Amino acid sequence: MRVRRRWGLALSVPLALIVGGAAWVGISARALGLPARQVLRQPWRATLLSLGINPAPVVLRVPPAQPLTAMAQLGRALFYDRALSASGRMSCASCHDPATGYGPPPGSGAVMFGGPALRTPGLRPPPSLAYLYRRLPFSIGPDNEQNEITLAAQLLHAAGPHPRALKSAADPTAAAANLVPQGGLFWDGRVDSLQAQADGPLFNPAEMDAGSPQRVAAIVRADPVLAPQFRRLFGARIFDDAQRTVSEALFAIARYQIEDPSFHAFDSKYDAWLQGRARLNRQQMRGYLAFIDPRRGNCAACHLAAPGRDGLPPLFTDAQYEALGVPRNPAIAADRDPAFHDLGLCGPVRQDLRTQQRYCGMFLTPTLRNVARRPVFFHNGVYHDLRQVLAFYDFRDTEPQRIYPRDAQGRVLRFNDLPAADRANVDSADAPFDRQRGQPSAMSARDRRDIIAFLRTLNDGWHRPR
Repeated sequence: MRVRRRWGLALSVPLALIVGGAAWVGISARALGLPARQVLRQPWRATLLSLGINPAPVVLRVPPAQPLTAMAQLGRALFYDRALSASGRMSCASCHDPATGYGPPPGSGAVMFGGPALRTPGLRPPPSLAYLYRRLPFSIGPDNEQNEITLAAQLLHAAGPHPRALKSAADPTAAAANLVPQGGLFWDGRVDSLQAQADGPLFNPAEMDAGSPQRVAAIVRADPVLAPQFRRLFGARIFDDAQRTVSEALFAIARYQIEDPSFHAFDSKYDAWLQGRARLNRQQMRGYLAFIDPRRGNCAACHLAAPGRDGLPPLFTDAQYEALGVPRNPAIAADRDPAFHDLGLCGPVRQDLRTQQRYCGMFLTPTLRNVARRPVFFHNGVYHDLRQVLAFYDFRDTEPQRIYPRDAQGRVLRFNDLPAADRANVDSADAPFDRQRGQPSAMSARDRRDIIAFLRTLNDGWHRPR
């Protein structure tokens, strides 16, 4: 009897380990939303992830927090100054609200209204001004993140192959060389510096509508607070040349955006998680894994989520351009004209690429940092909720009737915000857009909810709970 018991015990221990191990694999796979074989391949990594722990923490290189220079302090005053606008009620901060990550203010519509009475509608919702300090100038060429000429460097000196070959559009030669549109500012990349970016809204009739450099210079010269700062920084004769006055004002605004940490805080929960100082809860972790999974969300293909080899934190954008085919937005005044189309890189605002049809319909991939605070999404502000955004990615091709309107005959009007001749530019190769009507969608309802939970970890201002 003793021998039998001893052998029974010897067999029961490994059997219990096998059964227990199999159960753990099943539980971990379900908890993470991963295939069991992937959990078995890297069990230690899967264990840490199931606990919300980063298995490979890093040290991030973030811009140092330092007191603002006198130039940046002047820029801060100008950034919030409404007196420069025609209405006297609009500043840079009116469209780029710190509360939403320097994007449109809470509760805003598809576009902002400007002009002398704040009744002139814009064409596109304002993009975020945050996390632009490493943005490259616009170019069409190979993706090369190792040789950055950043906007910050411009300002300081002034005072294997990409997986989405489709972004090089329909030109096979360009695709072979992996030439992609990238860099620049605004939705269409039409300017290359923060100074030039600030110039556009200042004089745009649908935005601040400041009128002329002479008017702006006169307002600044008459301001008892601003005028002495201008003379101290730029010399006693700064107001002799109105164009120079405006140029220096725009430069100061750019310096404010470069120097103030709130424009590139890198203090989200995800940043803390990358550095091993925070744990993601189970839903956030599932969302992160679905976000980076090329078979499901595939979000990280364009919204880069991994730190660089140099320790620079991810910006959650590759700063490249893509035609997604989002539905037309009838809330935009210009879109009520069926003959009008906003084609991004090839017009109507940008003019130098207007004859390059292979780029029509392409818009900048925005950062996803603070995206959960943003009130409108995509270049035409057609969506106001992240659930709508994730549904667009999931059902655009598999169930287009859920995304697009129908015509009088009941036909679904796919890609109805693009002329028929430009619809070939729409990405139909990269997941989740690589599926056909009637096929299962790439993401489950839980995946979509989980990704939204993860996106909320990208909000600035997270503090470790005590």
